[in-house]
Amino acid sequence: MKTNLSSQITLNRVSPRYYRPENAFERSVLTRLEKIPTDIYESAEEGANQIALDIAQLIRDKQKAGRFCVLALAGGNSPRNVYADLVRMHQEEGLSFRNVVIFNLYEYYPLAPNAINSNFNALKEMLIDHVDIDKQNVFTPDSTIAKDAIFEYCRLYEQRIESFGGLDIALLGIGRVGNIGFNEPGSRLNSTTRLILLDNDSRNEASKMFGSIENTPISSITMGVATILSAKKIYLLAWGEEKAQKVKECVEGPVTDTIPASYLQTHNNAHVAIDLSAAANLTRIQRPWLVTSCEWNDKLIRSAIVWLCQLTGKPILKLTNKDYNENGLSELLALFGSAYNVNIKIFNDLQHTITGWPGGKPNADDTYRPERAKPYPKRVVVFSPHPDDDVISMGGTIRRLVEQKHDVHVAYETSGNIAVGDEEVIRFLHFINGFNQIFNNSEDQVINDKYTEIRKYLKEKKDGDMDTRDILTIKGLIRRGEARTACTYNNIPLDHCHFLDLPFYETGKIQKNPISEADVEIVRNLLREVKPHQIFVAGDLADPHGTHRVCTDAVFAA
Repeated sequence: MKTNLSSQITLNRVSPRYYRPENAFERSVLTRLEKIPTDIYESAEEGANQIALDIAQLIRDKQKAGRFCVLALAGGNSPRNVYADLVRMHQEEGLSFRNVVIFNLYEYYPLAPNAINSNFNALKEMLIDHVDIDKQNVFTPDSTIAKDAIFEYCRLYEQRIESFGGLDIALLGIGRVGNIGFNEPGSRLNSTTRLILLDNDSRNEASKMFGSIENTPISSITMGVATILSAKKIYLLAWGEEKAQKVKECVEGPVTDTIPASYLQTHNNAHVAIDLSAAANLTRIQRPWLVTSCEWNDKLIRSAIVWLCQLTGKPILKLTNKDYNENGLSELLALFGSAYNVNIKIFNDLQHTITGWPGGKPNADDTYRPERAKPYPKRVVVFSPHPDDDVISMGGTIRRLVEQKHDVHVAYETSGNIAVGDEEVIRFLHFINGFNQIFNNSEDQVINDKYTEIRKYLKEKKDGDMDTRDILTIKGLIRRGEARTACTYNNIPLDHCHFLDLPFYETGKIQKNPISEADVEIVRNLLREVKPHQIFVAGDLADPHGTHRVCTDAVFAA
């Protein structure tokens, strides 16, 4: 069963010749604006597998030579699939890690010992605990050390790296602000391991692991830029649309401390591995006409004309032959004969994508409309990853579908329970208990017991403690209430609200399980039941490991 089909959304828009050149000459032409060797893969899984193969080969080569293989490893989502492939190679192919030395790239500070949301714990869960590495060869910054001892501690961390002959490979992700490790904007080229105050954007990104921004540490002990650049080979991984702009700035922009990842341009053996979504803003993907001759299709022509309008500040119908010639689009003039012909075609194409009838206009000529007129009314299913993505992503469209008398169903794919704060649980517990007191003389013993038990647990709950199943259930019920309220507001019958509670989500942690056949079958059963004429998939595919993308994959697989 294929479960990464959402990547096809990008594949359908990009010709392989732009990301898989057939020879060295084509590659040199396509990548002439790129200052770091960059490989673009069709999916994050494909890219991660290639990096894992490279690392595995180095481990084996070092084993034959009787030497250590020293790795600097990041946590986070970017290298997750790399680690999964390395674990698979260990379990299925006998890849040994006995000669591997791992240095944790960074750690949040301060943190309690053995905190479950530490970067080191993530590394253990993804890799270290599943291979035969000697635990004495695993090193991580100490997140409990006294602040006045950090400077000397960091110096010794650098010294420990040198004692193993330096780093062979540094495996990095790129943060939202262009950081590598936690080297935030402003980090210097000669910086070494140190304590650094986290940027607000970095803290917001990290807050996914800590439940809230309030619980997220304000600092990190991180390898410095110079430490990372001392590695013999560097891989920078980036998957998903949310990384696209920072990838472009890192690969095509100038070397600058405002984008610390751009320092990799100064390294003679740095490599960038990205999927098509993360490559979306690179010139050869976004505007290939600026670097090579194009295979023109309707979507690429439309993209080029919209770009030309933005560049010149002109509306489509005002573009001239001169505009096309001066901005690298003379091929379109040769193809269509004149700017007028191109302009009219694209103007009409864009006009035909606009409609006030998302379900199709009944009894109308639908030749040039984006949706067919028949059947009418239509059965419509809107898939919402969490119990709010439907209204956030397409609330106006849903309302229009209902007003135009279509039979609208909303399928909430996950419970969304981890987004609910403990204070909300307490508030609802008070309500349930009060209801029991007023209307039932407190005679419902289940409510009495749960009220006491859950309040006690929440009162004693520490940072990093997982919620009990009962608490997760209550949080899920709170989200269901929000979803029902939204459906009622949009005049969708409550029996048209479907709560799928896909199993992959129900871990009680930020990190979810992989999608499985059970998830797909639940979606498939709903489709069999409703038999929709239209399917809308709400959400944001920017994060390839996020819930939205997994939910989209489940729909496509079904």
